[in-house]
Amino acid sequence: MVLFHWTAWHHDHWGRHGEPAAEAWPWLSQFSSVGALGVQLFFVISGFVILLSSYGKSPARFIGSRVGRLYPAYWVAVLATATLTFVLWPEMGSQRSPVDILANLTMFQGGLGVGHIDGVYWTLWVEMKFYLWILAFTLIGMTVRRVLVFTFAWPIVGNALYFGLHGAGQPIGWVEHVFFPQYSALFAGGMALFLLFKFGHTPLRWAAFVLNAGAGGLWSARVQQAETLKLTGYDYPFWAFVAVVAGLFVLVALIVLTPLASLRVPGMTLAGQLTYPVYLLHQLWGWWLIFLLSPYLPREVVLVLTLAAVLGAAWLLHRWVERPLGPRLQRAVTAGVGTWPVVGRRLARARTPVS
Repeated sequence: MVLFHWTAWHHDHWGRHGEPAAEAWPWLSQFSSVGALGVQLFFVISGFVILLSSYGKSPARFIGSRVGRLYPAYWVAVLATATLTFVLWPEMGSQRSPVDILANLTMFQGGLGVGHIDGVYWTLWVEMKFYLWILAFTLIGMTVRRVLVFTFAWPIVGNALYFGLHGAGQPIGWVEHVFFPQYSALFAGGMALFLLFKFGHTPLRWAAFVLNAGAGGLWSARVQQAETLKLTGYDYPFWAFVAVVAGLFVLVALIVLTPLASLRVPGMTLAGQLTYPVYLLHQLWGWWLIFLLSPYLPREVVLVLTLAAVLGAAWLLHRWVERPLGPRLQRAVTAGVGTWPVVGRRLARARTPVS
């Protein structure tokens, strides 16, 4: 994903005269141009990890865990990016308003119709809508049967409504907001992997995984083939995208369902911890560094220096923001939600999961 935004996407920050990324990296961009599919991988992993971390927990604990995990680093990243776009690099902020900062701090700007302070933040709104589905599960109680039915019903119902209403010329905006069929199969496939991981292998659980892998691949190809051509100029076959997404599903399955799950590779824990801060910082700050350095240094050196700078900033964000503030915010939000009038007790009470 990082290389996609830096070496393939159609920004023109390379070189003294603003050379487009794909022209600056004619060989590398052929591969990094499909790096946008990292979003699909992220959603599959999220379907697995969020269910793993929420199963058997109370709604209050789930809300607290998500707020504590996402918001501290995000708030700092939004303010830092606002400083970049409105102070250090005002050309980049010409299409934005300082008022947008307040909406972006909520992380709900996607639902409020406000532009993202950094374009990559669009995925957070999709994640938020997925969290609302999981929150509903924590309220009614999670069971293996309910989760399994959901992994089938969510993408099937969403796609039926989407294509049915679209074919009839009816509005589909509400379907995209509630069911987001472009991405639902990715999350649902990750959820099916959780069931296989935690409760064992059955034909129906594998059927849910295969169904969603197929639907996720088809939808991803439908979206990303056009996006890749538009954003990078590369026109890859439809089935190439299907194959890549299917491979991502297989990769996650191998990691969580085979002995690879117990494999410990030095540095992997830190890499996992830095994934979110890197996501928050890499695009605009990376472009700015490329813009500043590439007129004076070889592009290979610029790429290495930019990557090192972003990784360093991500580590600082993790060490001095996420680690000290995340757990405190999580505890405070969990306790606060449990004291809400009328609904607090219900939110603080965990429903015993049934297998």
